[in-house]
Amino acid sequence: MKKTIALPLMAAALLAGCGSMGGKPADASMPSTPTQAADGTLIGPKGMTLYTFAKDVKGSGASACYDACAANWPPLGVAASARPLGDYSIIIRQDGTRQWAYKGMPLYYFAKDAKPGDKMGNGLLGGAWKVATP
Repeated sequence: MKKTIALPLMAAALLAGCGSMGGKPADASMPSTPTQAADGTLIGPKGMTLYTFAKDVKGSGASACYDACAANWPPLGVAASARPLGDYSIIIRQDGTRQWAYKGMPLYYFAKDAKPGDKMGNGLLGGAWKVATP
């Protein structure tokens, strides 16, 4: 008789625990990744083209673009609550801000891209700046 009562109680306890796993439910408005792909290009949350810089060392966790460079090539920032996921990692810049990297390469916008779909930075500085691709 004890087994027949214990089994349903255990099942209820396990199911109750499952309901609280994972914290808050996923918000449908939150992107599943920091970027999206559009026409073979990685784009930021507002649809602007993202770039990689050849002077960055893949997987180093550092950016080679600071000061005037970062004014022209703003980094793809990271929300304080964000955590690395999949191919996306987070680097800490020299100024202490956080930046997204994709497959080990920091991601940047180009200041002269005026609207989604612009790719005016592709190939600049002797080809050092390239459109980021998935």
